[in-house]
Amino acid sequence: MKQAILGVGAIGGLIGTVLSSLGEEVIVVVRPEGLPSYPRRLTLERPSGSLTAPVKAVANLTESIDVLWIATKTYQLPAALEAVQSLPECAVPLLNGLDHVATLRTRFGQHRVVPGTIAVEAEKAGPGRFVQRSPMVRLNLAASAEPRLGTVVGRLAALGFACRFVVNEQTLLWGKLCFLGPFALVTSASGLNIGEVLADRVWKQKLDAATTEACAVANASGAEIDEEQIHAAFAAAPPGMRSSMQKDVLAGRKLELDAISSPIVRGGHGYGIGVSTTAGLAAAIREKLSPRSP
Repeated sequence: MKQAILGVGAIGGLIGTVLSSLGEEVIVVVRPEGLPSYPRRLTLERPSGSLTAPVKAVANLTESIDVLWIATKTYQLPAALEAVQSLPECAVPLLNGLDHVATLRTRFGQHRVVPGTIAVEAEKAGPGRFVQRSPMVRLNLAASAEPRLGTVVGRLAALGFACRFVVNEQTLLWGKLCFLGPFALVTSASGLNIGEVLADRVWKQKLDAATTEACAVANASGAEIDEEQIHAAFAAAPPGMRSSMQKDVLAGRKLELDAISSPIVRGGHGYGIGVSTTAGLAAAIREKLSPRSP
């Protein structure tokens, strides 16, 4: 199949490299100013070794494609979509949060958009160069993708991917957010890694409370989330793990704070569920980013 990547950061670069290494035709959409010097091969350093695979780079996507993988930051999505001038047969967003799904379905059509989530620690090392830190990649897709993507997704297992097709879209999307939301908010507010959070009584309580709030809102929204599985995932996480948002805070980059916290806070207010810990953590992060008076 012909597959395109919109958002060639850590996640988009990883997906593009592995797909191309499997023999798929891959197009990456890059900014016009970066197009002349963009590498014609992607490189992914992985715990099991490196992958290098060919790619075609374009500034505007005008040709017909089978699958458009979207891996921008949530705040980059509107501007990035301006470069997509063709209608993909299938669009797979791997963004954080929930609200992007409705945006993309308005643009591409209800049945062309197949939500997905991905869990991996990865970084962009430079144009066309990416690093996968965690040994496994967890890729979950809505079950409606299986007829179109089942074959290629199945081949990803050989590259260390654990893939699932999930029938309930709310479970799919909230399943990640119930982990990511508390994790990103607590690590970013505290400046601690997950091991340090779990060892600190106060921050552990905040993590537990934020998890309870997220799971309650998720299940009220039609998801089927087992809160104990989320707590178990935190306990099993590598102690040194830090969230991407935490790294963005340290680097002074723009955050996906609204995309990650707002669905929980908004849902809590809508369903009458207390979300004071989530709201308080988001406020604390905003305070950290506020310019200080001299």
